[in-house]
Amino acid sequence: MKTKNVSFLAFFMTVCLFVFASTSPLYAESVAGLKSRLAGLVDQNQNASPKVKSFIKSKLIPAITNPDLVKAVKAQNASGLSMNQIKKIDTDWKEAEDELDIHVKMMSGPCADAVRKLVKTLGAVGETFLMDNKGANICQNELTGDYWQGDEAKWKNSYSSGKGGIDIGVEKLDSSTNMVLQQVSLPISDSDGKVIGAITFGLITGKL
Repeated sequence: MKTKNVSFLAFFMTVCLFVFASTSPLYAESVAGLKSRLAGLVDQNQNASPKVKSFIKSKLIPAITNPDLVKAVKAQNASGLSMNQIKKIDTDWKEAEDELDIHVKMMSGPCADAVRKLVKTLGAVGETFLMDNKGANICQNELTGDYWQGDEAKWKNSYSSGKGGIDIGVEKLDSSTNMVLQQVSLPISDSDGKVIGAITFGLITGKL
C-alpha cells in the first residue's frame, strides 16, 4: 500500500509540473513550435479569408522574431515603465490637440525605422505598431488613437499572458489612418521562443 501511495504521489506531481510549465508565462516553446502553433490558430480563424490566412502564415508569422523589433521590445520591458505611467501617457495621448513629445518618440528612432522597413517589405500592410509586455506602444509607422493597448483584444489575445496567440479583427475603416484595414495581431518572440511583446499589422486586403 505504501509503494502504491508513493507511485501515485510521483505521478500526481509530474502531472502538476507539466500543467504548470505549459500554462506559466515563463514557459517557452521553441520558435519553430510557436510559429507552427500560430499557423494552426490562423487556419482555425473565422474572420480571415484564405488569401489573408496565406499572407499571415507566409509573411507575418516569420516577422515575429525580427531582431530589430525584439531588441526594441526587450529594451522597453527592461525600462521599468509602470502601469500608472503608462495610463498617464495614454490619457495625455487621447486628450492631446497638438503633437506631443511621445508622438514624436513613437514615430522616430531605430524601432520606428525597423517597422517602416518591414511594412515596405511586406507591401500589403498599412498601420503597424509594436507593443511591450504591458500593452504599451513602443513604436509605430502611423499614430494610433491611443497609447495603451493592454485593455484591447489585439494585445490580450496576441500576447496571451506570455504564451502567445493571435487576434484577427474584421475589416473596417480605421479612423486614425482613414483606410479600410483588417488588423492582425501576433506575439513577438525572442530567439528562445519566449513571448516578450506583441505587434499589430493593419492588413490592406485589397492589395493581396
